This record gives sequence, C-alpha cells and structure tokens, in this order.
Amino acid sequence: MNVLIWFKRDLRVHDHAPLVMAAELGAVLPVFVVEPELWGQAEASARQWEFVAESLAALREDLAGLGAPLVVRVGDARQVLDGLCRRHRIGQIVSQAEPGTGWSEARNRRVADWARGAGIIWTELPPSGEAGSPLPAPALRGVSGVEPGLIPSARALKLAADPCPHRQSGGRDRGVALMESFLLRRGETYHTTRSCPLVAERASSRLSPHLAWGALSAREVAEATAARQAERPGGRWGAALSRFQTRLAARQAANTLQYREADPLLAPRARARETDAARLASWANGETGLPFLDACLRYLRATGWLNAPMRAMVTSVACWQLSLDGQATGAHLARMSTDYAPALLWPQVRLAAMGSPPGLWNPVQQGMALDQTGAFTRYWVPELAPVPDSFLQDPWRWPEARRFLGRRYPEPIVDLAASTRDARAELRQLRRSAGFAEPSGGFAHRSVNRSATRQRQTAQLLLPF
Repeated sequence: MNVLIWFKRDLRVHDHAPLVMAAELGAVLPVFVVEPELWGQAEASARQWEFVAESLAALREDLAGLGAPLVVRVGDARQVLDGLCRRHRIGQIVSQAEPGTGWSEARNRRVADWARGAGIIWTELPPSGEAGSPLPAPALRGVSGVEPGLIPSARALKLAADPCPHRQSGGRDRGVALMESFLLRRGETYHTTRSCPLVAERASSRLSPHLAWGALSAREVAEATAARQAERPGGRWGAALSRFQTRLAARQAANTLQYREADPLLAPRARARETDAARLASWANGETGLPFLDACLRYLRATGWLNAPMRAMVTSVACWQLSLDGQATGAHLARMSTDYAPALLWPQVRLAAMGSPPGLWNPVQQGMALDQTGAFTRYWVPELAPVPDSFLQDPWRWPEARRFLGRRYPEPIVDLAASTRDARAELRQLRRSAGFAEPSGGFAHRSVNRSATRQRQTAQLLLPF
C-alpha cells in the first residue's frame, strides 16, 4: 500500500513517529501543502515563511537521503491531498497533530470528512513527548514518478515585504548547531541572565523557532540536555540545565493545547474598547516615547525574536498603560515572531492582558534594572544619543527635553504615571469581580527586580527560550 505522510509543523526526519509508521506500511509519499489561506491569516508573515521555506529545503534533502524526496504543493489541503491520493493510489495518510488555531481545526475537520468519504485511512499521531528515546530516521521506499514541486517564495504567496535583517535561519542543521552550542558553551548563565535583553540572545537557547516548526523535537532536546547533565559540568551549569529542562517540559505541555479564538477566557481586557490605530502603530513601530519599550519592540522587528520576560512586558504595557486591544497586539507579536506557535503565544497574551500577578510592568524601571549601561537602549533607539545616561529611560525629565522630544524622538504617547494609576484601578476592580483577593499593598508596578532568583516571576511565559 502507498502511504502519504502529511508534514505540517514537524519538519524533520529524526524522532518522527509518522515517518516510522509509514515506512512500515509501504511505499511513502512525503508531502507538505503550502496553504495560501493559512498564510493569509493576520498572524502570518514573510519572515515566518522564509524560515519555513529554509526548513523545507533542508527536510527535502534529508528525505531524499532516506529514499523519498519531499513533495511540495500549493493549494487547499483537502484538494491537494485528494489529487495526490487519486493519482498515486494512496490508501492511507499519516501525520502528526499540530497545535494550532480554530482555522487549522476547521481545516482538519474538512480533511477528515473527505478522507472518510474517499475511503482513505487518516492516522494522526500526537507530537513526541518527553518520555522515551528519540526515534531514528527510517529507510524509505518512495512512491515513484512524482514531481517534487517548487518551494514558493514569500512574494509568490503574496506576503507583504517584511525586512528582518537579523532573522534566524531555518533548517535542522542550524537547529542542531544551536542546541550544541547552548549545551556546551552558551548556556551556563541561562538561569540568571535570560531576562536581560542585552545578553539574553546568547544566554537563551534560541531553539524556539526550530521547536515551533518541528525541525527539532522536544524529546531529542530533552535527551541531549539530560546527557549533558549526566556529565556533571562544573560552575553554574547544573542550575542552568535544570532550569532549562523545567522550561522545556512546560513548553511541551503547553504546546499540546489547541488555541480557540472563540474561547471567552482569551478576552484581552475586562471591558471592551476600540483600539486607537495611531497608538497601536506607535507601539508596533517602537515609537511610543518610552525608550526601553521602544528598544525591545525594534529589536523584535529586526530579529524575529524577543526574550520571554520582555515579550511579557511589551504585551502588558500595550494592554494596560497604552489601553490597546490584546487581540491586535497579539497579532503583531505573532507576525514579528519567527517562532510563532499559536498554542503558546495566545495564552501568554491572555496572561499579560488579564494582569497576571503580581501586577503591572514599569518599562522605565525595567530599563534601569536590565539595561544599566544603556547599551541596549542606545543601540536600538539611536535618536537618544544626545540624552545623558541619567535621563536615558525617562528623557522627559531631562532639562533639555523641550528642544528634543517631538522632534528627534517622540514625546511619550501616554502619561505613564497616570495611565498606570488608571490601569491599576481597573485591574483591582477586575480581580475583585473575579473573586481574587487583593495582595497586601495592592497591585503595584512590575518594578525593578535585581535579584536573579526573583526574575523567575515570568516563568509562565515560555515561548522564546
């Protein structure tokens, strides 16, 4: 029997249960369907597709080495699968479940209905978990006479131009290299420095896009980490590796969930509001007049990545002090993030938008605590060059501010102190109406946090690790 393997967010040949299963059933036809409707969603972007395209090229090469090159087709998944199954006498489809959105759930229902009607067996296996050993890549007997097809460009998919000069590159080899460099060299300070954006790029694993699109499996990363732990490395490695394992397990557990847009718990704010388009654009472009916040947003736009605590901060400030709608801000974060995973990002947005304890973030104080030299802020917001260090994070206090703000750099789009007072009052009311007890002292700013152990406060925001 000929078997079609439908790749989605599992772009690898190692530790791939559907591939092993298909190889045991008969001749194999590996397929990736590029779905224009999916890539037309508000959360999709060219930077994401370019990462996926690079990962697909690497997957095609790996599959060819096993005996069955990857076939790429563009179109509606149901129609593409129907044509391939008819043309190549496919009796069974095997795939791995993808944590996704309501859109992907609806598409899966349509495919399931078609498969039943066509007499096709469709087996969808769960993602590989933490338990057990990674599965080796099997030898394959490919279905002959199939044109592989081109991997389309972002332009061909009509994705808007999306400059991202420091984007991570896709492909399994790059993911493996990152994993090895993190476990052997970069990760020793993971548990103490991952909150600071100036050093987080090196101290974090940077594996999130490779895990989001499945070039690496969580199980193989967990096994490699356990092997490194077994070596009992000295210094700070023990604590760093233990923390990384904990976050990896939490990430994997969260990524088994399906995000549903209609879920009322994902409402971004307690009260409905219309998003101010100009204010949303200022936030998205890093032009709010709040230097550290702007630096983080510009860094995200240029790299496609932002460390987890700062992603929580930019979301919380947008939803509370700037009074922006969580759905709109979440969609922007999704588009900017090469590692976008719906089941991870949207619950994170909900946590920030609903005022996850202990309260609100203060971007000025965060900048003072996490960018003490000002190097990060000055690099990403070069307009602030004339501002003295002592006024860098709150330039409106600088005596020369009147001649500077509104010209080279914008004035703050909100009065941070006043907007925080209003947000705190709303958050207090929200929590009271939901039956939560108010912490002693009320709901304060998320303020300066110089202790490394207390920087664990944002551990629930696990996407970019």
